[in-house]
Amino acid sequence: MFTGNSVVARNVRLLREQRGLSLAELARQAGLAKQTLSKLEQGTGNPTVDTLFSIAAALGVPVTRLVAEREQVMTVQRGDEVLWTQHGGYESRALDHVYGSGVIENYLVRVGRDPHGAGKPSEPHPVGTLEHLYVISGRVRVGPADSPVELSAGDFVRYPGDRPHVYESLDGESVVHIVVSVPRVQPGTGGTNIARTHGGGQH
Repeated sequence: MFTGNSVVARNVRLLREQRGLSLAELARQAGLAKQTLSKLEQGTGNPTVDTLFSIAAALGVPVTRLVAEREQVMTVQRGDEVLWTQHGGYESRALDHVYGSGVIENYLVRVGRDPHGAGKPSEPHPVGTLEHLYVISGRVRVGPADSPVELSAGDFVRYPGDRPHVYESLDGESVVHIVVSVPRVQPGTGGTNIARTHGGGQH
């Protein structure tokens, strides 16, 4: 069980590393002392609400991203509930934002009813990976293996990709668009190549 301080510490460190920011640079952008931020990332600090809002603003995320268990960070947009924004000759719909200096992969995936593999969880990707999935056609059950969601054409979901997750079609063959954001490999981790998350082979 994570304490409140350890959750904040883990989230701030992960978000900072995904953006390629040093401790000193994030502290500068947030208007904090480097020692204050260092203690917070070690889980020994006791941040004020103002401190959390300053860090969230510097990272470009809602403050809830700092205080929520990462496993709970799943967003669902239903196609019939979203707002489209008019831009002269066209309309746009914002799906999500992708941050970081790692690898961004784009896939079109055909999900079919495979009696041998339907609902079988995919292996977790590197820590910090997020999957952003938009349903083009059909109906699917996707997301973390222990809490998948059912989606129809026009729906969107973002969920952690560093946990076992599933893709299952509920209506013949379904087609989805997936954007996978994989954080950069940190110096000293021994990683040199990042395996493609859905394509087999290496970058």
